[in-house]
Amino acid sequence: MPVPARRLPSWAWVTGLTTGAIAVVAVLAVQATDGTRPVATATTPTPSATATATPKPTATAPTAVPDDSGTGRRIVYSLSQNRVWLIDASDSPRRTFTVWPGTVDPDPGTYTVGTRSEPATTGSDGVRIEHIVYFAAKSGVNIAFSHAVDGASPPPASGARTGGIRTNRTDGEALWAFATTGTTVTVVK
Repeated sequence: MPVPARRLPSWAWVTGLTTGAIAVVAVLAVQATDGTRPVATATTPTPSATATATPKPTATAPTAVPDDSGTGRRIVYSLSQNRVWLIDASDSPRRTFTVWPGTVDPDPGTYTVGTRSEPATTGSDGVRIEHIVYFAAKSGVNIAFSHAVDGASPPPASGARTGGIRTNRTDGEALWAFATTGTTVTVVK
């Protein structure tokens, strides 16, 4: 005569299934990160391997909008922090991010977005760029926000005079959407 099968209590099934699910998620997480690095979630630009000569943007930079940067809808660019803020009409920052400046900085002051150029072109440093937002000129050099098509931001060529203020792709697309012609750009020290 066969021995009747012993039935497990329902809590044991739930515990077993939960433990198994946690183990599967842990294995998948390790595989997704290759087991060697965490998944990237930062919005700061990632410099290319050749960008070691350029100061790297930092995630620890202050994010408070600088005092005396104006009011209303505007872009604020801090020269000393290499940081941009997109400020809405109610004076609330919608987004902030670090940037890589060119070799020619605009003077502190208030400017207006004039020309915009969406299609990819070659910047004065030889890098393919897109979403170019021009707002100033200094000593014959146009100054504009843009991002590299390949996402890299190498340092400007030695001795080159460049006015490109580079962002990473995600921040560059957000800036492009925000910086319509006529938008105020406030440059602070």
